[in-house]
Order: sequence, then structure tokens, then C-alpha cells
Amino acid sequence: MSFAIIMTGFVALYIFVLAGFAGWVIIGNVPAILHTPLMSGSNFVHGIVVVGGLYALFNAVTPQEQTIGFFAVLLGAGNAAGGYAVTDRMLAMFKSSDAKPAHHRASVHTIKKG
Repeated sequence: MSFAIIMTGFVALYIFVLAGFAGWVIIGNVPAILHTPLMSGSNFVHGIVVVGGLYALFNAVTPQEQTIGFFAVLLGAGNAAGGYAVTDRMLAMFKSSDAKPAHHRASVHTIKKG
């Protein structure tokens, strides 16, 4: 007797909706002070997604698989880079206004109101 699960479109849609709902509930219950570490941790996961996309791209045979792999790597890398940029800006908000910023973009938040 085999208990293999056949991944049909309905099962895939069910898993996607369930994962989305679970993520929404979990993120909604995180206190505001923990959003920066949570964002940093999710950037790590995006890096794993990029590695998985590279694996899929390198093992692609047909042009459709190569296209999907290319866009997986492109969008995953963009998502990871954007996440790190946002995390950097969030961390810059916790620095005191007297501290000299490490680079110009971090100083955007410290403009003094006259």
C-alpha cells in the first residue's frame, strides 16, 4: 500500500493558502520591537531561495525551465537585496542623532527639523 501524495493543482493551492494564512497570523502577532530581527532572519531565508533558484537554473533542460530559473534567481536576489537595504535603514533609525552615520543613506533619517 502506497501513501504517496500526488501534488495536484488543488493540493498545491491548498498548501499555498495555508502557508499564507499561517504567515499572516504569525507576523501579525510579532511585537513591533522584534520586526528588525525578524526582517534580518527572513533575508537569510531569501538567500536560501536564491540558492534553490540557482540549483533549478543549473539543472534546467528546456527553455521554459531556464526562463523560470532565471526569473527565480533574479527576483529572489532583488528581494534579498531590498530586504537588506530596508533592514539597514531600520537599524539606522535606532542610532542616536549624535552618532556619525556609516554611509550617506543611513543619514536620511537624521535630518534635523529647523
